Amino acid sequence: MAEAEEQFPAARTALEEYRRIEKEMVQPDVASSPDKMRKLGRRYAELGSIVNAYGDYLHLRDDLEAAREMAGEDPDFEAEAKRIEEALPAAEERLRTALIPRDPDDARDVIMEIKAGTGGEEAALFAGDLLRMYTRYAEKRGWITTIQNENSTELGGVKDVQLAIRAKGTPAPEEGVWASLKYEGGVHRVQRIPVTESQGRIQTSAAGVIVFPEADEDDDEIEIDPKDLKIDTFMSSGPGGQSVNTTYSAVRMTHIPTGIVVNMQDEKSQIQNRASALRVLKSRLLAMKHEQEAAEAADMRHSQVRSLDRSERIRTYNFPENRIVDHRTNYKAYNLDAVLDGDLQAVIDSDIQADEAQRLAKGND
Repeated sequence: MAEAEEQFPAARTALEEYRRIEKEMVQPDVASSPDKMRKLGRRYAELGSIVNAYGDYLHLRDDLEAAREMAGEDPDFEAEAKRIEEALPAAEERLRTALIPRDPDDARDVIMEIKAGTGGEEAALFAGDLLRMYTRYAEKRGWITTIQNENSTELGGVKDVQLAIRAKGTPAPEEGVWASLKYEGGVHRVQRIPVTESQGRIQTSAAGVIVFPEADEDDDEIEIDPKDLKIDTFMSSGPGGQSVNTTYSAVRMTHIPTGIVVNMQDEKSQIQNRASALRVLKSRLLAMKHEQEAAEAADMRHSQVRSLDRSERIRTYNFPENRIVDHRTNYKAYNLDAVLDGDLQAVIDSDIQADEAQRLAKGND
């Protein structure tokens, strides 16, 4: 065991932190604080994969040592020792992979924005299709979706929409909402015959998707000075700009130093809309901060950066051929109807696998 600890000191350090957090989580002052439990739980889940891989590795090492000792007295243990010896490299590789640093935001929930791009009403209808796709995907994953702000068209399309997608409980990092949806940011292109096209011609239009990890309400990584905020109120509106109430409950929050603007109108009161807008603003600033840190560290991994880059075409949805293509991984399938109904996992998995391969290669370097 000492040799294993010497070979993987980072795993031993992770195990010690894991045990320390385990003790902290049962302390009365922590157990009674949802904010503290959420933060500790997120880190605990992150360390869990390392601890499990380390435990498996140590177990095999101990079994191999015991089998070798017994082989001197009983030849039958020679075969067992050989079997364990052959299994050891795979366990060691799993541990090395687990030790590669993950995106620290993987376990976070996300804020997603979908905006109709070029293509007029057809682009708005496609943005509505994307909204439904992500909502159905979230349902399949057991996540909760909340539309925070939406501007619709009279034909049922979406000019722009903002929704929060949240997991239940504290998921392991690899099961977190951001861990999967961070790859969705960019330009999504559609090719189909629009409902507004009388000549039956195929049209290309697009919608932009922005995804960023949602900041916790008590997240002390980002502090906002109230003096840096300009807050306007207005009446909430429905499809086609029709007023849906007569009170000024909708909120437009502008962060003066960065120029970031957040509109919030789907909560029931102005106070609730202010709170939601502030949380979204904090999430945007957190994403901006992490993007700048990644740039300064020259660590421009596509999993983080592309989520904030609307100028990059990432995917094409071709209706005549029922085909979907992810241009980053060259993933191609002819089940577009199923994908738009939320069967998105295989597409996302292609991005996850490409990202993991890149992280593993970087870790080996």
